[in-house]
Amino acid sequence: MSTAPQPSQQASPPAAPQPQQGYQAGPPAPGAQPIAGASPPAGAAARLRPGVKGRMPSGRVSVRLRLTVLYGLLFFMAGALLLFVTYILVGQILDQVFPKGYLIITPNGSLDPEVLKTLTMKQLVSRSLVALAGVGIIALALGYFVADRALGPLQRVTTTARRLSESTLHERIALEGPDDEIKELADTFDAMLERLGQAFDSQRRFVANASHELRTPLAINRTLLEVALGDPEASDDLRTVGRTLLATNARHERLIEGLLLLARSERELTTRTPVDLADVASTVLESTARRAGERDHEVTVHEELTPGTTLGDPVLLEHLVSNLVDNAIKHNDDGGEVWARTGVLDGWATVQIENTGATVPAYEVDRLFEPFRRLNADRVESAKGAGLGLSIVRSVVLAHRGSVHAAPRPGGGLIVTVRLPLTQPAA
Repeated sequence: MSTAPQPSQQASPPAAPQPQQGYQAGPPAPGAQPIAGASPPAGAAARLRPGVKGRMPSGRVSVRLRLTVLYGLLFFMAGALLLFVTYILVGQILDQVFPKGYLIITPNGSLDPEVLKTLTMKQLVSRSLVALAGVGIIALALGYFVADRALGPLQRVTTTARRLSESTLHERIALEGPDDEIKELADTFDAMLERLGQAFDSQRRFVANASHELRTPLAINRTLLEVALGDPEASDDLRTVGRTLLATNARHERLIEGLLLLARSERELTTRTPVDLADVASTVLESTARRAGERDHEVTVHEELTPGTTLGDPVLLEHLVSNLVDNAIKHNDDGGEVWARTGVLDGWATVQIENTGATVPAYEVDRLFEPFRRLNADRVESAKGAGLGLSIVRSVVLAHRGSVHAAPRPGGGLIVTVRLPLTQPAA
């Protein structure tokens, strides 16, 4: 493999909160497909471009607003009923105080009580309506505040549910307060998380234990085959069969290593340190260059690496970049090209791997991230791996609370973009 470094360029789209580094603008690739659990990206491009932010569904009315309107309607209905009752009572009182035929004598003459009652009732209605409107506005504001306080625990449940993934099932809501329906809902949700966490842990332990148990016989088989092939008296037929079995054994070892790494990447991170994706990519590319002679086809790798620091497990992040690079090289043409880019985009530490190769249908992109999935359901070419590379990438990304997007590259190949939470580099 030959490495052709290219100078980094800067691009600063207006919508990005952070300066864009190490990317060049280019035409978008059609058919960009989001991976499960990630926000939809803009079309991937020959050079990384900012993604399109998700939009809230139009016409949505929140429960808080509906409760506020309900509180307001109930207040106005109660106020109108109270005004009606007051109107009736005041009218009856005036009829008793000023019976029919009664005259009120004033210095300016006599006054008909009916006129006095009419004016009094008009003033009562007009001023009561003004008071009802003023107090109603205050009631709406108080209703909004009360609804917000009442829905606060539900918002906490929703926020926790959105934040959770397979690697963060250890978190709990642990709602405190009166033993009411909302606390019962939160406790039920916590119990469900406990059961889910136990189920996932049991599954991962089974995969890890089974993988460990299978590694020993595979290592013994490899040793026996190598000893048999090293025998100078071995026949040509024995050597042919031995080499075939050795290749099959190597494929099984890669599969077991992939399962172990997949089980580990789906757990909660135990190590969180600042990691510069540029350093990780540089290390991976140097290791890949040393293994260039082992490949059966020549691939040119272009480096466009600029700093982009995230917080996470350095070993898992190295596996992430390594799997992306290995996948881009294995599924490439003889004389093909690979572009490795790192930097900051839209406030995210970003790594992007682009490669030439066979045309990837847009409807096949999502399936490539599932375990044991290969392009066109290929299970024959075992030299290209066990079909776990992109599955491990997705698991590592989700464990770091990032997102991964893939899109077919115009002219053949794939563009995979990983975004991880940005953090300031350690001083």
